[in-house]
Amino acid sequence: MVIAVDFAYTKPATLEDAVLSLSEHGPGARLLAGGTDLVPWMRDDVVIPELVVDLKAIPGLDEITRRDGTLHLGSLVTLTDLLSSPVVHDDFPILTEMAHTFASTGVRNRATVVGNLCSAVPSCDVGPAALVYDAVLHVVGPEGARDVAIIDWFVGPKATVLEHVEIVTGVTFTQPPDEHAGAFVKLARYRGEDLAQASVAVLLGPDGTNRVAFGAVGPTPHRAFLIEGLLEREPLGDDVIHQAKALVVDEISPITDLRATAQYREHMCRVMLERALRAAAARLSGNGPPCPTLFV
Repeated sequence: MVIAVDFAYTKPATLEDAVLSLSEHGPGARLLAGGTDLVPWMRDDVVIPELVVDLKAIPGLDEITRRDGTLHLGSLVTLTDLLSSPVVHDDFPILTEMAHTFASTGVRNRATVVGNLCSAVPSCDVGPAALVYDAVLHVVGPEGARDVAIIDWFVGPKATVLEHVEIVTGVTFTQPPDEHAGAFVKLARYRGEDLAQASVAVLLGPDGTNRVAFGAVGPTPHRAFLIEGLLEREPLGDDVIHQAKALVVDEISPITDLRATAQYREHMCRVMLERALRAAAARLSGNGPPCPTLFV
């Protein structure tokens, strides 16, 4: 891989120094965590940074913390880290199931959960899972710290509310208070490293906590509030699943590209939604397919 562009490089030891570097160089500075998006973009001249700010020397950003019904992932936590965490597997299984579908082993070893959310491509795998777990991103910049709910995070393809002088330090996922189950289904062309043609995450709970989110079938990953409303009004059964599938056309806005047609994506979202709903319901009753195993 050849990157035929000159750029400055710094590896600050503190968040304060990292923010200072961003402030001094403006939009010409780019952050490096896993680099699975940034490096290919630099190789292809899609991004030509003046400065690369490497976050990997900043302590604490690689930690996974479970506390009071929440799961906190630092901004250097990788997809492989998710697959190796018993806490994630036991309490936030949709994240484990999503991570199993993510790219290839080599990419998972470097790609970070936060980086995938920051890339904000419509097909980002973490997006739907983060939406059903009501994730919150923690941001720091020259003006101090702020939290951004995932529902407000994405503003368009490859665009978020993050300012160029800000850094995401981590993301927190909220576990529903009562028993729940979920499923993540992804449509890709082949096993291995491929972007989603479409994806859906479903979370079901006995108390009416029902969440559905789609990826790769709109400008951003997004919650399916019409389907959620239906699931809150009616007990899940064959008729409700049929009604939910009929609402898919009102929830998504797929495009035709090199990987799939809009019509195929729409059709498959109905199929995937049914599979995810049935798998989540079966898991909630204790009879569903097992969550993918841990990587140890």
